[in-house]
Amino acid sequence: MEEQPIRILLCEDDQNFGDVLRSYLEMHDFEVVLAEDGNKGWNAYQNGDFDVCILDVMMPKKDGFTLAKEIRSKDKEVPIIFLTARSMKEDILEGFKSGADDYITKPFSSEELLMRLQAILKRSRRVVADKEEPKQFTIGEFHFNFPLRLLKYKEEEEQKLSPKEAQLLKLFCLNMNQVMPRSEALTKIWGEDNYFTARSMDVFITKLRKYLKEDDNVEIVNIHGNGFQLLVKEEANS
Repeated sequence: MEEQPIRILLCEDDQNFGDVLRSYLEMHDFEVVLAEDGNKGWNAYQNGDFDVCILDVMMPKKDGFTLAKEIRSKDKEVPIIFLTARSMKEDILEGFKSGADDYITKPFSSEELLMRLQAILKRSRRVVADKEEPKQFTIGEFHFNFPLRLLKYKEEEEQKLSPKEAQLLKLFCLNMNQVMPRSEALTKIWGEDNYFTARSMDVFITKLRKYLKEDDNVEIVNIHGNGFQLLVKEEANS
């Protein structure tokens, strides 16, 4: 059976630049749908089945951050790459909070986009858990079901985690009470260790701390210059 091509939603309001990117990606056997503004991008997303979304941030009618949030409301897992001429840290953090998997600042080479795209697709298709690894974990008074991405505290309502939140918490559980190097988490979950992925991970660490704050015996601590540690006091699991 012939393998289906990777389908990309490309939202770029600069028609010439968009055409160049589309042609380049099509040369590398991707199937590309080009939308010239955020509204057209949203309509195309709703009417198509895409493997990855590449969104320009500054677009008329609807900006890339807004579009990404709408896409994330429907699909928590489809990879999203932002393209932007803005390189301020605040914008980059806003991009990751909107659900981005990567952030490329213009100008960039087509080869750079291709490499980042291939890395993201490789990560998104990677088998997250080895069959020999446990699927469920006890974290103090919490129960964590990794396949279902459900975190439950005692008899309270379950918390549904995002895919990256679940992957990160699982990695913490596999290294419970041990120091987990920052670079290990970045490489295993984000595929690379750089400033942007590190800032993205910090956002997810903050979210996990919020989820786990109900149990005083459970804490994610910073290990200065090394990484993090999911610290669970012994009496919590006794």
